[in-house]
Amino acid sequence: MDSLSLTPDIASKFARLALAHVEREYPNKPDHILNGADDLRSPRSLHPIFFGSFDWHSCVHGYWLLATVLRLQPDIAEADDIRKLFSRQFTFANVAAEFAYLEQPSRGGFERPYGWAWLLMLSAELARYQSTEGKFWSTTLKPLAGEFVSRFTGFLPRATYPVRVGTHFNSAFAIALALEYSDATRDKRFGRLLRGRAVSWFSNDVDCQAWEPSGDDFLSSALIEAECMRRSLDADLFSAWLVRFLPRIEARDPLTLFTPATVSDRTDGRIAHLDGLNLSRAWCWRSIARTLSDDDPRRELMVNAATAHMNASMPHVAGDYAGEHWLASFALLSMLA
Repeated sequence: MDSLSLTPDIASKFARLALAHVEREYPNKPDHILNGADDLRSPRSLHPIFFGSFDWHSCVHGYWLLATVLRLQPDIAEADDIRKLFSRQFTFANVAAEFAYLEQPSRGGFERPYGWAWLLMLSAELARYQSTEGKFWSTTLKPLAGEFVSRFTGFLPRATYPVRVGTHFNSAFAIALALEYSDATRDKRFGRLLRGRAVSWFSNDVDCQAWEPSGDDFLSSALIEAECMRRSLDADLFSAWLVRFLPRIEARDPLTLFTPATVSDRTDGRIAHLDGLNLSRAWCWRSIARTLSDDDPRRELMVNAATAHMNASMPHVAGDYAGEHWLASFALLSMLA
């Protein structure tokens, strides 16, 4: 699995992609409820940090990508441009404006839960920095992270059922990313809430049939649930749960989880989601495989499935803007697993 790692060349490529779109304002698809005529404003005026990358959440995880490659590969040629971007954008005034947007009426559901989770993922990455500038970026963004922790804390107890679709509303994906934040920041109370909700929703799921993919999935509803439970349970409990949830992995059943999705038109934004499905499946397979012993026959099957999925879509991270504005983030997730 280590051969599919983040090299300096790949880090540079990903950084160039993200730098080209996080400040690209148009085309833009806002998640924006109009409370009145005064809300008819440009994306940049509504969101002084996260106005690019076609939509708010993609811009957030574009910044996450840049923060991650800068920390892991600090000597790449694009490092100085990333630092200048962060110093220009991560200001108290800009964060205050993003925060003020959230406080307006009718915006309690803004970007729930996908954008919430990615903002916390970005905050978790910045919290890992030890440099003076990195600590400043982390401190500056902290009010936004705190707001989304509060929103999760208020919402999850009211969410009787999980959302299991393979798109932005998936509950397991949101919890998995939010757990990255709670662990990185040592927020034990938030972590208990997240893990408790995951266990209450998913612990009794057995014999997953994996009716996927749908035509615009970018998440595997089956594998992201398994990844969420991997993060939520201790190793022994997860091992027992996985046997119940996917009892026939040794037979490559359900076969769809081992078969990369076909992407027929990468200029169609919804169909291009399927490249994200391939990359996110690779992320999940690689993460789950690491929990197994070297002599477990399931491990090799998972690693091979991850490699097949990455090979199917990694060459298409760049190309048409329909996928180019976000796919590198999912490619990076798969490489870091």
